[in-house]
Amino acid sequence: MSKAFLPEDGGEDDAEEAADAVRSNVRPGSPWITRAGYVALQRELEHLWRVERPRVTHEVAVAAAQGDRSENAEYIYGKKRLREIDRRVRFLSKRLDVLEIVEPTREQAGRVFFGARVTIEDEDGAERTYRIVGTDEPDSDKRWISVESPMARALLGKAIGDVATVLRPAGPTEVTVIAIEY
Repeated sequence: MSKAFLPEDGGEDDAEEAADAVRSNVRPGSPWITRAGYVALQRELEHLWRVERPRVTHEVAVAAAQGDRSENAEYIYGKKRLREIDRRVRFLSKRLDVLEIVEPTREQAGRVFFGARVTIEDEDGAERTYRIVGTDEPDSDKRWISVESPMARALLGKAIGDVATVLRPAGPTEVTVIAIEY
């Protein structure tokens, strides 16, 4: 595991240095991912390759057997769908090769690092809980935010009670960390 995820001696200055290292090491297309996110991508790849692609291939073959392909919408759409599936399969295959599963450690307890569920309170007193995940995993319905998002970058390395300034398009806002879970 990268030293950027946790301080060596657990000191407060070291924790802030570790958080700065994480912030500076986060780059577009970061290879970090949670175990659940990795499994989800593997399942998607498996489904596309073993279920979706054979089904669409069969549909294209049936449409091709009907005759003139130039005016056959089912054939044209099926070929387009096959290209989309093949493109996604290539992307997932390459992406899964470079992803690095990051598991939380005991040393991270009490500080916000990758994989944490963080409850914050904003300036209006509203509480929200977010989970910091990899760039392949964000889900607004679950409130999973990318490690590259402004909110996650502001929260990395913070402890309960710390105030973080989040840079938003509407201007900066301050949030207070209320709880951290792994």
